[in-house]
Amino acid sequence: MGEDIRLAAVVALAQGMAAAHGSREAWRAAAAGACRALGGSFAALSVWERELGRLRVLVNVGERAADEEEFPDGEAYPVHQFPEITEFLHERWARGGEPNAWVETAEGPAAGGRPGYVHQRVAALRRRGRGSCVVAPIVLNGRAWGELYVARPTGAPVFGREDADFATVLAAVVAAGIAQAERLEEARRLAFTDALTGLANRRAVDARLDEAVDRHKRDGVVVSLVVCDLNGLKRVNDTRGHAVGDRLLERFGSVLSLCGAMLPGALAARLGGDEFCLLAVGPAADDVVRAADELCRRAGELELGEGVACGVASTEDPIGPVRSARRLFRLADAAQYRAKAERARRPVVAGRAGPDDPVVRLADAAPTGPTAERRTFRGRQP
Repeated sequence: MGEDIRLAAVVALAQGMAAAHGSREAWRAAAAGACRALGGSFAALSVWERELGRLRVLVNVGERAADEEEFPDGEAYPVHQFPEITEFLHERWARGGEPNAWVETAEGPAAGGRPGYVHQRVAALRRRGRGSCVVAPIVLNGRAWGELYVARPTGAPVFGREDADFATVLAAVVAAGIAQAERLEEARRLAFTDALTGLANRRAVDARLDEAVDRHKRDGVVVSLVVCDLNGLKRVNDTRGHAVGDRLLERFGSVLSLCGAMLPGALAARLGGDEFCLLAVGPAADDVVRAADELCRRAGELELGEGVACGVASTEDPIGPVRSARRLFRLADAAQYRAKAERARRPVVAGRAGPDDPVVRLADAAPTGPTAERRTFRGRQP
């Protein structure tokens, strides 16, 4: 392969990883780019999980065997099956050597290969109809991160030393791309995460709720919102200090997360201060109300605080058309305000009537101004 062609392949690999949105896309771009660059038929990217002593496959691309999924959940290999991982990804290069790639074939060690380290790989090559592979260690931040694996089918030209040297270069490009993807993932996580509780933040809720309401309008998907106000936080902060108040917020956040797990795919979030919410897309309104009821019960059992005021609004209930995220949020917030005013120990549900379900409805006239936001809603007992 000419130098210009290889340079173009390196550039294409780097560009593919740079354009990825999220780690999974970056992994796929890395494996696919390396596969094309090396003229392979299959490629995989794996991470070395030291604490578990295994090499876990993140992505498989190209001509996959029957037992190879694109993003496998449980494809992992104990390191003791691949002694070269320990040597080439940890010990050898850490003592001053280079983490060079190596070649293995279905017939045994290739020229320039590493005798004694090929048994499991040779068996895997034969079992999957592949004739040779090149394995390139990936080093990130001075430590072994994993490996890049590219294979060719039986009958295709066997990888040579020159291919292994090129794979070493590609692995370095992949490492840079992975580092960038991880930094972006961390930045996104911080941008949409509440630092104290580890829950989602208001920005994450707004984005998810807009998407959910669009799905509701397009496909009729049920969207439900639970808005909570943690009672007693100010008293705790004033009498026992903000460190204890933070502990109350963290504990309630754990309770919210636990109850949110009752609703598949629900988003648990801290909106700010003592306000929290659960956003559920798909589950029935009754399931959401049950989760909110459990939330109220568990919050009342916390050692600190004075329980929680909880309001629920769902598109499955008779609350009228929901054409915007703002309207659903305001209805849930109004229900929560009613629950707080009446010191209700159970959630107030917008649009429901019954002994335990006060109705909260949108008023005909909507005052303006920051304090009028809540007064835009009024509750009525049946």
